[in-house]
Amino acid sequence: MFSLSWMAWTLPTAAFFVFIVCCLAGMAVWEHYVPGGSPRRGVLGLETTRGDRLFISLIGAAYVFLGWLWVMGTPLWAPLALSILLAFAVFRWV
Repeated sequence: MFSLSWMAWTLPTAAFFVFIVCCLAGMAVWEHYVPGGSPRRGVLGLETTRGDRLFISLIGAAYVFLGWLWVMGTPLWAPLALSILLAFAVFRWV
């Protein structure tokens, strides 16, 4: 029988994967109702689409959380707020 007992499936781990799936589903719905996520050139000089900006936001959030954990430890409400602000900035100006 196939078992996933070797993985650390905690509530935060499951919430993370559910969040990623919801982001991808949200992007698909957004593209369905407002098509034309054509590339645009932002402040970094890169041509990015909506999906690119989502990826940059998620990678940036990972670095924000890892840096916060390294410097400050827990709780993680402040890096969550910083990550949301980062995502807003990326979608707005990148």
